[in-house]
Amino acid sequence: MDTFLARQPIFDQNLDIYGYELLFRADPTNIFPEIDGDSATAKILSSTFFTVGIEEVTGNKKAFVNFTEELLLQGTVDMFSSKTVVIELLESISPSPEVIEVIQELRKKHYDLALDDFTWDEKLIPLLQEATIIKVDFQQSNEEEIIKIDKLAKQYGCSLLAEKIETYKEFNYAKSLGFHYFQGYFFAKPEMIQNKDISPMKQNVLHLLMKVFGEDSSIDELEAIISRDVAMSFKLLSYINSAAFFRIAELKSVRQAIAFLGINEFRVFVTVIAVAQLCQDKPHELIRSSVIRARFLALLASELGKDKDIYFMLGLFSLVDAMLDNSMNELMKNLPVSNSLKKALTQRRGELFSALEFIELHEQGEWDLLEQRRLAAEIQEGKITSFYLEAITWADNCP
Repeated sequence: MDTFLARQPIFDQNLDIYGYELLFRADPTNIFPEIDGDSATAKILSSTFFTVGIEEVTGNKKAFVNFTEELLLQGTVDMFSSKTVVIELLESISPSPEVIEVIQELRKKHYDLALDDFTWDEKLIPLLQEATIIKVDFQQSNEEEIIKIDKLAKQYGCSLLAEKIETYKEFNYAKSLGFHYFQGYFFAKPEMIQNKDISPMKQNVLHLLMKVFGEDSSIDELEAIISRDVAMSFKLLSYINSAAFFRIAELKSVRQAIAFLGINEFRVFVTVIAVAQLCQDKPHELIRSSVIRARFLALLASELGKDKDIYFMLGLFSLVDAMLDNSMNELMKNLPVSNSLKKALTQRRGELFSALEFIELHEQGEWDLLEQRRLAAEIQEGKITSFYLEAITWADNCP
């Protein structure tokens, strides 16, 4: 049975990435039938990070990892650097003398400790005394509970992390209370749906993308389009002449760059730069997420024998409503994309939407549903996680 790994971003007050919570499939019934859940989790942790490298998954940001009581007592944490991992103490952990002794030793080694899904209970005071971060579930906690936890955090010198933040309204409310960190998918949703006008610059970018992906676009047309954009031309030539490519002679024209990259890689380059322009006033993670989705779906398309270009566009445009703070229905009216793509993004139906669900379920850690989709599509074990990790690495190395 497949093992899965996903990450969910954690932002600071400036909407810069502080770290990622890592989600694992660790159901012993499905993965390691003959061993307990703690051993299963330990195996996933060790095999994932010693094979892939935790830095590859988190981009050298903090990794928030859940640890059970048994894993703490087994000393599993010592496999990871205190500079890399934040230990999330599950709400099921009891503050026994043995547990308190272990976490006191971890604090001496400068590990950060986060109390997950925290709710007030007097018996948790020994954990509060050692914790550095308190995580508060905004979907499960009412205002009175949140304010009480805020006071406790100040009393014990803990930072506050608001999790399951789904809207910018919730983000701004948590920020007003003095929360330090924020986790949830608010950044990947429109701030407000009011069908506002798209700026001429962003309209030009959208039409540029459509033209670049158009089947009838010639190299002459593509050269003319890019040459009119001084910034994009400069980035293209800088990229193609960088150390990433071992070249003897310098390439000096857009046409030479297109010929060198090939039409498919050229499209990818333009896409990444264009998305960055659309997201100028958005968290950088929104760009990364759309690029990761696009690359993941292109890899999935190759596996399924489908059109890589349309799958790439599907991932790219799956977050365009958040990029432009407008409804998907309104945006799709003005974009010359295929009906199948519009159907997937606006009605969330059809073959393309089934592909989009793969990455959405993966991001959310919905492992059981994802496994059902994998089996139904007859995708080989290990491929989904492989695609995801390759997409992360690819996004990190994009121009």
